[in-house]
Amino acid sequence: MTKPILLTGASGNLGRMLAKELSAAGHTLRLTDIAPFPDPLPANCSFTRIDLNEGMGILRLAEGCGTILHFGGIATEHPFEVVLGPNLRGLYHIYEAARREGARVVFASSNHSIGFHTRPTGNAERLDLDCAFRPDGFYGLSKAYGELMGRMYWDKHGVENVNVRIGSCFPKPTNKRMLSTWLSYADLARMMKAIIGAERVGHAVIWGASNNPETFWGKDHRDRIGWKPEDSAEDYRAEVGHIVSDDPVEERYQGGSYTSDGYTRKGGFSPRDQFDLD
Repeated sequence: MTKPILLTGASGNLGRMLAKELSAAGHTLRLTDIAPFPDPLPANCSFTRIDLNEGMGILRLAEGCGTILHFGGIATEHPFEVVLGPNLRGLYHIYEAARREGARVVFASSNHSIGFHTRPTGNAERLDLDCAFRPDGFYGLSKAYGELMGRMYWDKHGVENVNVRIGSCFPKPTNKRMLSTWLSYADLARMMKAIIGAERVGHAVIWGASNNPETFWGKDHRDRIGWKPEDSAEDYRAEVGHIVSDDPVEERYQGGSYTSDGYTRKGGFSPRDQFDLD
């Protein structure tokens, strides 16, 4: 019998979609969030309202689980003290639970862990999975931390984990940037099913984007799980390809508006754009 799946962040848009899709695929899920679950519970699902800071509660929820889909925590840019608890301490509780149960972790990372890389133009190389972290705020910084925690738990404890650097996961793209970063709900659901069913993943990094010709991103570990995105932002080019901001910082960097949020640098852009610094 397949072990239950723990899904954190279940009350958010992605969590609710995944609960429905994975339930329909026959999985048993334990859903959790700090907010109430707003929909009728799908079949084979239970819901527990809990704060990620509650370590013992997370351990209890994870008992007997084979996979933890970690979509919980602060999901947008906030001050450091707000991000600290759920995104750093909360993630530690997730990985301790996975270590104890021998469970596989899927960490919902983000493009904002690398957001201060410039956008490629023309034939410029796309970022591969081993590119340097360049977070564009405290939220992105917490995602870089989360990816490194997964690396450490794999190296030290053998906890399998997949870091999914989600681009822009919405029902459809809403601006030109998303022609590069968009991830459809259906492609995300197919990815989660592939990860759950994969025989072995080790420590993996996957760019969370659909089959977008103008993607910012290149090589990753998707072959380990047998996932290929089927949707494409290109279908929406006529609708959104002209929608850009008038902010040069937002339009220069991959993280978009997150890079310009609170931006106080004087006299130009990030120094790596002016000097060859590694």
